[in-house]
Amino acid sequence: MNKAEHKLVQYLVEARASEHALVRVLQSQIAMTPRGSYRSLLEGHLDETRDHAARVGDRLKALGAGSDPMTAFVGVWEDMLGQTLALGKMPLDLLRGTGGEEKVLKNAKDTCATESLEIATYTAIERVSRRLGDEKTAELATQIREEEERMLARVIDEIPRLAESVVAADVEGKPSYDVTETGAADAAREAGETARDAARKTAGATRRVARQARQVPGVAQAEGAVKAAAASEDDLPLSGYDGLTAEEITHRLPGLSQVDLAKVQAYERRGQNRTTVLSRVESLQGEEPWPGYDEQNAADVQARLSDADEDRLKAVREYERSHKDRAGVLRATERAVTTA
Repeated sequence: MNKAEHKLVQYLVEARASEHALVRVLQSQIAMTPRGSYRSLLEGHLDETRDHAARVGDRLKALGAGSDPMTAFVGVWEDMLGQTLALGKMPLDLLRGTGGEEKVLKNAKDTCATESLEIATYTAIERVSRRLGDEKTAELATQIREEEERMLARVIDEIPRLAESVVAADVEGKPSYDVTETGAADAAREAGETARDAARKTAGATRRVARQARQVPGVAQAEGAVKAAAASEDDLPLSGYDGLTAEEITHRLPGLSQVDLAKVQAYERRGQNRTTVLSRVESLQGEEPWPGYDEQNAADVQARLSDADEDRLKAVREYERSHKDRAGVLRATERAVTTA
């Protein structure tokens, strides 16, 4: 591989890593965006972004990038770095802003910045490719750049409407954000339908489907909200809920799963709307140490800890202390740290 090819490969590897990272970010944003024109735009661009990554990958192969060990190593490293940054951003996406309307608006502004960076990236690749006489790479960069420019223009067109929603919700007291209409809620509903079909075959298949769906950020909380939308008192995880005091409820909340916490939250907001209960629910909400954790008994968790790294052990320990507080699990995390 000559110097010109090395330079093109370098830029294409960076572009592919950016596309891979953007896939995860878009999935996160779709999970918290209600149905409508903006979510449809994001869903379309998710498919487009996957296609961009695949096309850039094909061009890298044509340039012989896979045959160069150093280039292959750099490519893997770039992808890992991009994925890490994307995954690190997801929890912030879920928490930012005072309400759902503002979360969506801020994500849209981020998307504008991301699209501008993509446009600059492919503009540079296009110019470098033409200067080095690689018309195929230049044409690919031109096509992707034009698609990114169209996406940026469409997102900018959505900004005024999203901003109006923020004003209506946060200033005028007329919220429109509905968690049961988000991508996460749709994923939860789809998982539930698939799980019911799978239940005819095996109970294990049902659990696997639900756990896979909950790997998407916000799905567990959305699943609980969906279930609570039309739930009666008898459907809640705490029996006799309407007759319990706020103190009695908050005392029992740590033992609930993330799905059940979201069910209580949605039901409480629809009913008595007690600040003490809602604040305690919010303090307990978060990602499980791994998908399906809340459904596992102490023995299952301890078995999983035998080969866990220090970060995973710490996550389990902190989650257990805040939630189920099972002595056997906590002892197992301490033993694992000692023997590590």
